[in-house]
Amino acid sequence: MTDLTAADVSGDWSLDRLADAYAYPAVDGPWLRANMVSTLDGAAQHDGRSQPISCESDMRIFGTLRGLADVVIAGAETVRQEGYRPARARDAFAARRAEAGQTPAPAVAVVSGSLDLDFSLPLFVSPLVPTLVLTGAGAPPDRIATARKAGAEVVIAGEGSRVDPARAVRELADRGHRRLLTEGGPRLLGQFVAEGVLDELCLTVAPMLTAGDAQRIAGGPAVGVPKRFVLASLLEEDGFLFTRYRRN
Repeated sequence: MTDLTAADVSGDWSLDRLADAYAYPAVDGPWLRANMVSTLDGAAQHDGRSQPISCESDMRIFGTLRGLADVVIAGAETVRQEGYRPARARDAFAARRAEAGQTPAPAVAVVSGSLDLDFSLPLFVSPLVPTLVLTGAGAPPDRIATARKAGAEVVIAGEGSRVDPARAVRELADRGHRRLLTEGGPRLLGQFVAEGVLDELCLTVAPMLTAGDAQRIAGGPAVGVPKRFVLASLLEEDGFLFTRYRRN
């Protein structure tokens, strides 16, 4: 049964109304939500970026999901390709976040085993909330030192150079980040899916065809048995479908 329909929104796509519709469920423990966009033929990107297959309403939902999250998780390649910057505080969510005991803006957590990142970027040296870097115990010590010197909080969430998805979720929750949002990329989302720790997928289906060999929204090894999710809500505008699926 859906809990949000186009009739419920009644044409009001304000951030406050969307925030009510997309509020995190009251559950014990962390809740991991993913937000992705895909074309009709399954492309998650065009020319390496998601923006060309997005739209204004998709970006409003994108902003809403960020406004509700404690932390935004992204893979290192996505941070590089999409030009990630620190999340900003927004007046539309200020009262809601203060009431929930959240920081003015969500933290950003970057997943990187090698720590091959430019730690001079604003994401690391001038965020409103310190950026976290999730890495493995075998990460290069000099890169760990560089990250910390830049102001990032380094979180060990795996052995060797690999970040364990389930451990990453636990480590973030232990630091008070229970409302989790991942924005990909596809390889990172695939790892969360394979590990069985994804609770919810917010997927925008763009009425576009691109062909080519662009990545799907989730990559990596296939799971043994397809994981069934159930439809929680559906909105439509100008042919774009804004879907939300939850773990069955």
